Amino acid sequence: MKLPGKALVVGLARSGQAAALALARRHVDVVGVDQAEVDAGRLAAAGVEVQFGSEEDSLLDDVELVVKSPGVPGTAPLVAAARVREIPVWSEVELGYRLLPARLVGVTGTNGKTTTSELLGAMLEAPVAGNVGRALTELDGQVGDGDWVVCELSSFQLEDIHELRPRVSVLLNLEPDHLDRHGTLEAYRDAKLRIFENQEVGDTAVLPRGFGAVSGLASRVEFGADDELPAEPLIPGAHNRENAAAATAVARAIGVAEEQIAKALRTFAGVEHRLELVGEKNGVRYVNDSKATNTAAARRAVAAYDAPLYVILGGQGKGESYTELALDLVGRAKRIYLIGEAANELAVALELAGVDHVQSGDLATAVGTAAREARSGAIVLLAPACASYDQFRDFEERGNEFKRLVRELG
Repeated sequence: MKLPGKALVVGLARSGQAAALALARRHVDVVGVDQAEVDAGRLAAAGVEVQFGSEEDSLLDDVELVVKSPGVPGTAPLVAAARVREIPVWSEVELGYRLLPARLVGVTGTNGKTTTSELLGAMLEAPVAGNVGRALTELDGQVGDGDWVVCELSSFQLEDIHELRPRVSVLLNLEPDHLDRHGTLEAYRDAKLRIFENQEVGDTAVLPRGFGAVSGLASRVEFGADDELPAEPLIPGAHNRENAAAATAVARAIGVAEEQIAKALRTFAGVEHRLELVGEKNGVRYVNDSKATNTAAARRAVAAYDAPLYVILGGQGKGESYTELALDLVGRAKRIYLIGEAANELAVALELAGVDHVQSGDLATAVGTAAREARSGAIVLLAPACASYDQFRDFEERGNEFKRLVRELG
């Protein structure tokens, strides 16, 4: 790629720092900005100029490229000003795609992205990056020409791609999510489907059976939860069999041996914070599904178990309706423990559905009450159906706190 003389990186969380460092290694003049102060020691050591709290348009002077972290909305002042000046705005994954010589498998969807991406990493014996926590640009210098990389792609990352072209693109599912950021389901859908737009003849588009037409020139492969697999997946739930079917379709399209696919299906134990069995105390199992940050994910978690459920719900809402989730809990949940900002809205839906619930306020209270009330054979399930930002830094911190509270139970 033709490198810019000067670049501005907006947002200095993990992906922003990785992008800034990758550009600095190539002797690009890099300025990094963030609204909050972060540890910028590595950036400073690499020669990156760091600014905190500034949104002055002068930061764009002489800038030839803006790299935007996924957490930064397109309406952010510096991003909007860059577009007015006709300065290209790239997602970090766009930069990673252009810098790396590897071939990408791109995985998107509302739910199951991380599980499917990590399972694919096991099947392909390939690194996994993107929305999973390791930025794509962190692989700069670590992969060779023609190597495969599995890249989990969120709607936020796909908003600002331009040439990114996965050789295999996967859409797992499409349900309402992030409406607080995208505004409408149509805008969210459009962002997700951009994963296919740059694909060419010879590439592969992997889609749920019966999904409508998508852009791009790739060959179409469909999957479903009832597909024949070389082995049954170790991870539980009908939704995870569907994830396994998608991963298997990708691996077969690439030419991975059936024996290697089967080994991964039999041994892959899932990912942290996704239907993660934390422990068992007094015959009660405690399951951490903190990654269930929308109602569709929470409904899948509830459907994965036949045991009586004591479910912890709540957090920061995303503008979704909770009606269908409440109806799914009828006859399955013994009691619901509500936490966070969305507690009152959830309570209305549960009241209308006739599901027993209590206002717990915070996670510690919810876990303590559930532990006292659950009986042997039951499951205490953290499946919040909401984002975590009202009480936690992210879903990982929420899940880790749940695990700590369970460990400390008598």
